[in-house]
Amino acid sequence: MESIRYNDMEFSVEKDGDRWTLTYGLPGGSKAVAGAGLFAGLSESEARTRALALVKTIFPVGVRSVGPDVMHPNMIGDLKIVGPDVAHPNFVYWNKDSVSSPKDL
Repeated sequence: MESIRYNDMEFSVEKDGDRWTLTYGLPGGSKAVAGAGLFAGLSESEARTRALALVKTIFPVGVRSVGPDVMHPNMIGDLKIVGPDVAHPNFVYWNKDSVSSPKDL
């Protein structure tokens, strides 16, 4: 199957019986398994589509923004400065499949 390139990494989906194995290339030419026994009974195009979605979940591209610590406000004298209540970290995504600079200008 044709390889999948995402976030400057090469992935491939290979058929193993009625299931698929997702691997990615490591520096030096070796491969690592990202998932085995996936997508039972799916066609090559469906397996490729689901593999790309899985890759984007495992290796997200974006900026993680962690909100302020509301349990420990900043103190300026006797004034407590508390940022907005952000209970969970946020993850900001953008529509780009790579964090590297473009190779062609």
